Amino acid sequence: MKQKVFIILLGIFTVTTVWAQQERKYIREGNRNYEKKEYNKADIQYRKALEKNNNSFEAKFNIGDALYQQKKYQEAAQQFQSISNLARNKKEKAKVFHNMGNAFLQAHQQVAQADTNGFLQKSIDAYKMALKNNPEDMDTKYNLSYALKMLKKQQQQQKQNKNKQNKKNQDKKKQDKQKQQNKQNQDKKKQDQKQQQQKKQQQQKKQQQQKQQQAQQKKQKMSKEDAARLLKALQQNENKLQKKLKKQKSQKVKVEKDW
Repeated sequence: MKQKVFIILLGIFTVTTVWAQQERKYIREGNRNYEKKEYNKADIQYRKALEKNNNSFEAKFNIGDALYQQKKYQEAAQQFQSISNLARNKKEKAKVFHNMGNAFLQAHQQVAQADTNGFLQKSIDAYKMALKNNPEDMDTKYNLSYALKMLKKQQQQQKQNKNKQNKKNQDKKKQDKQKQQNKQNQDKKKQDQKQQQQKKQQQQKKQQQQKQQQAQQKKQKMSKEDAARLLKALQQNENKLQKKLKKQKSQKVKVEKDW
């Protein structure tokens, strides 16, 4: 039994040794591609090394660098984030967070004003973590200072944009208010004109009615005068007729006397 166990352990050790050698082989090949700036090929070699040793910190770290050089900054930042807890000492942690800060900073510059994920702030936080693990790293200090200046500039720009937007909103509000006032003035003017027109029409109607009444009254007056003249004429005719009858009657009696 002891011999069999020894053979099994020896076999496991042999396989592990072979995988480790293959892992190192792919990492070295990837490093050569990286130096030649063949970053895509380097990425492939590092991932092959990772297939041989899924816990290879060096392979995972180098994949982050290869992604960064391919300008895949968000992917690179995520890669460094995924290995931040795998670092074996403060020096490695400092390198991971430094490169993570660089990746987030480049991701921020890549998306510019559309940085809704807060890449700039994440880069600052990463640099601070790097300095926490290696306070003397001058490159990280410089990059942190640069990122902080960018953040300050961004905040100032956001403030200016906010002020511009507020002014724009105020101007629009004033314009809307002025338009509303102009509309009210126009409506009032139209209403006044309408009232004046109605008043004028009423006056014209009243004048027309007065003229009609005056014409009617005049007509009625003329009718009375005509009736009076007619009556007078009839009376005059009647008087003439009566006189004539009387005269005729008087003449007839006289003739009878002659008889």
